[in-house]
This record gives sequence, structure tokens and C-alpha cells, in this order.
Amino acid sequence: MKIVACGSVPTISAPENYFTGRVFQTPLMTEPEEPARLRTVLVSFEPGARTAWHTHPFGQTLHVVSGAGRVQSWGGPIQEIRAGDTIFFSPGEKHWHGAGPNTAMSHIAMQEALDGVTADWLEKVSDEQYGG
Repeated sequence: MKIVACGSVPTISAPENYFTGRVFQTPLMTEPEEPARLRTVLVSFEPGARTAWHTHPFGQTLHVVSGAGRVQSWGGPIQEIRAGDTIFFSPGEKHWHGAGPNTAMSHIAMQEALDGVTADWLEKVSDEQYGG
């Protein structure tokens, strides 16, 4: 058993090359013992903030813990999400997620690593794409 004490892992600003707006990440499980591959992180988006387009080799599950936001898969409509919702993206599905224009949003992101890689980051979501 391993317990990671509350407050023992620092919250960091998310990398600007993968996000638009102010986003903070608090790692929950980043280096599991083999053979486990699951990585989890609490991601908090300020209003209007969002990820770039990206994919995951084994897919991704998001669980919204507070606020309201948006998600979109490539070629699909923007969908509204809110606290309590759980979203699954299939392996290789190009997508983005983030806060609403006027609301903050936090979710727990869960994804497995393939050879240590959890995501393939692509182009940023433009203001036009985000606005629908």
C-alpha cells in the first residue's frame, strides 16, 4: 500500500504549448509500479482555458469534479459537461476539453501510458473552434 498525503505533491502550471489560458495540474498518480500503466491528474481550468487537440494511445477518461466546461471530438459538435459527468475518449480519438467561457472547471484525467507516453499533443484549439 502507498498513501500519498494531501498537499505532498505540488500543483503546477500546465505547459503553455499544450494549453490555452490558465490551467493547473496536480498529479495524483504519475509513476505506478509495473505492470500498472494508469496515470491520473487533477486538472483545473480557469474560464475559457482548454487543452490543445490531442489523442491518447489507450483512450482517456475524464471525471468532472467541479464547475462546467466543454469537450469536442474532431468533426463532432462541442458538448457541455458539468460536475458529476464522466467522459470517455476512445484510443486515438482526436479531442480537446476545457472550461466554459464563463465558468471554471476541474476534472480528474485518467489515461494509460504506452512506452511511457500518455498523449500525442497536436495543434491548439483556435478561439473560433472553441466558440463553436
